[in-house]
Amino acid sequence: MGTTNRNLRADVLVLGFGKGGKTVAATLGKLGRRVVMVERSAKMYGGTCPNVGCVPSKALVHHSHRRRPQDVPQEWYERSVAEVQALTKLFRGENYDALDGLDTVTVLTGAAAFTDPHTVRVECADGPLTITAETILINTGSEPIVLDIPGLRSSQYTVTSTDLIDTTILPGRLAIIGGGYLGMEFASIYRRFGSQVTVIEAAPKVFGLVDDDVAAVAEAILVDEGIEIVTGAHTTEVRDGESSATVGYEKDGRQHTVEADAVLAATGRAPVIGDLALEAAGVRVTERGAVEVDEHLRTSRPHIFALGDVNGGPEFTYVSLDDSRIVLDQLLGEGKRSTDDRVAIPHTVFITPPLASVGLTEKQARAAGHQVRIAGRPVAEIAAMPRAYIVEDTRGMMKFVLDAETDEILGAALLSVDAQEMINTVALAMRHGIRAAELRNAVYTHPSSTEAFNDVLATIVRSDI
Repeated sequence: MGTTNRNLRADVLVLGFGKGGKTVAATLGKLGRRVVMVERSAKMYGGTCPNVGCVPSKALVHHSHRRRPQDVPQEWYERSVAEVQALTKLFRGENYDALDGLDTVTVLTGAAAFTDPHTVRVECADGPLTITAETILINTGSEPIVLDIPGLRSSQYTVTSTDLIDTTILPGRLAIIGGGYLGMEFASIYRRFGSQVTVIEAAPKVFGLVDDDVAAVAEAILVDEGIEIVTGAHTTEVRDGESSATVGYEKDGRQHTVEADAVLAATGRAPVIGDLALEAAGVRVTERGAVEVDEHLRTSRPHIFALGDVNGGPEFTYVSLDDSRIVLDQLLGEGKRSTDDRVAIPHTVFITPPLASVGLTEKQARAAGHQVRIAGRPVAEIAAMPRAYIVEDTRGMMKFVLDAETDEILGAALLSVDAQEMINTVALAMRHGIRAAELRNAVYTHPSSTEAFNDVLATIVRSDI
């Protein structure tokens, strides 16, 4: 690594330690390229997922499931958070060592800002450092949005998802503003830990990315667990009291309030670009504040790429990983791989049981002009799925949307035990043109959840033919 009077020259500079950026950095470093990785916080080595995202939240899902009726909620929660923090600390250290241990990679901690298209100034603890690089990757991720609702931002009881998973105090009453996937996931987690949970959502329904029949079953499961879900409601204010907050909302023209010991702002995330001085590099941003990229993830400056949440794409770690493959193909390969290649990308919300989906909903398929067949049934009625009975959770349903003429799998929604795993099999089948009959007649291990496909895909609920 070339260095002169607090100056560094590198082949590749990566801003942000997220999944996509760290994967590119490690790959190029092992090939002998001079790489500098800059992360603004020592608590974020490895990016959002292992520190404040999927790893700690899914670990809390696991710990919340293990709480027995005789376990004191606060004690169990405090111990769970401590174990989760130990896990994230372990992952953080492993991520740091994996890069810093390479002779060709330098890891810096500090705030970065562009000074020109090839140069970045980093404010480190021991003073500023200037880095010049031929190729630059922006991988700074996203952060929670706190809407400008009167009193919300100033309330001492307002927390983001990052704040909530870092506190050892279990809120007795948790109000969640926002019924998207993050809000519903946290509602499920904290209800199982013992909190009273109220979700306030402006849309007419929750789980809006699946068909109404699937959404209704998922919502009913959460309501049965004691979660209050208020849809079609607009939060109007948050007022602090001596020991709690009052959340006001309007529904059907009437004003309502709910008392809360913590108010979770779960209204989405925004790309982190504010301090990067992108204008100095000539990097354009979109109207929604994301770094503008083409299908190869190049910005308006061809030598600068943007990976992960910061480019405005789907906010999933596995999409950020695929971003790294696209960038590496640009830097090392034939340059043919692009975001247009992505087909049948699944996603899961980790309520209990999980809700996983991929492809088109029934409504979307019909709108696209397909003649469809719908296959599916409640989990409790799937005779070929004894695993649901073994683990004592037969709640949920499975639904497949099929092309009535070709038997192509257009989409699926799985609300069941192990749905987060099964959906990957469905997505793989969709990518490779495997028809529903092949999935239905395949040989699966027993007892497993996947063998439910033998039953579900033979159960035609309705058909256009």
